[in-house]
Amino acid sequence: MPAVVLPVLNEVAALPPLLAAMPAGYEPLVVDNGSTDGSGDLARAAGALVVHEPQPGFGAACWAGLMAAEPADGVICFMDADGSLDPADLPLVAGPVLAGVSDLVLGARRPSARGAWPVHARLANRALASDLRRRTGLTLRDIGPMRAARRDELIALGIADRRFGWPLEMVLRAANAGWRIGEVGVPYAPRTGRSKVTGTVKGTARAVLDMRRVLAS
Repeated sequence: MPAVVLPVLNEVAALPPLLAAMPAGYEPLVVDNGSTDGSGDLARAAGALVVHEPQPGFGAACWAGLMAAEPADGVICFMDADGSLDPADLPLVAGPVLAGVSDLVLGARRPSARGAWPVHARLANRALASDLRRRTGLTLRDIGPMRAARRDELIALGIADRRFGWPLEMVLRAANAGWRIGEVGVPYAPRTGRSKVTGTVKGTARAVLDMRRVLAS
């Protein structure tokens, strides 16, 4: 059974339908990254394993989940917990890894409704993906937040970033290690509640700066 790491910061409105929609055999692991709205308690009451990570940062939450996960089949998934991604698509992303066809699979976001992916965030992602293609030769369209890989191999990559550079550093290190990296399209809906990153210019700029720092290093 794959483990599904869900980094969470004040997502009390999005969590109930998200956890209820988890496919059979996929075990949610909620990493509470300093929520003040009771997200962690709600997730625990819904039956999810909850890990508290006091160090702020998307990468810190993902790393904490990676270290805490114990998937029976060795495969671990990551996805945002804001309602923008559908857990029903996890088997599409994890399937090639479970089958031994790919080492890392990313879900390339396809907006399914108006306002799902603001123009400023989409343009920033496109520029980063283009830079990534030039550096690695990978034909990726998106540095997507839904992804799957094998846990132990992922830990061995030694991803160091604990902020928003985490997703990009994972792909860079995997490419440098010769991993087979794939991509599948997944619908991307408007998030539930207030956006902290892609929905704001400031949040997107912060994420881009973190990723540019990873590229520069």
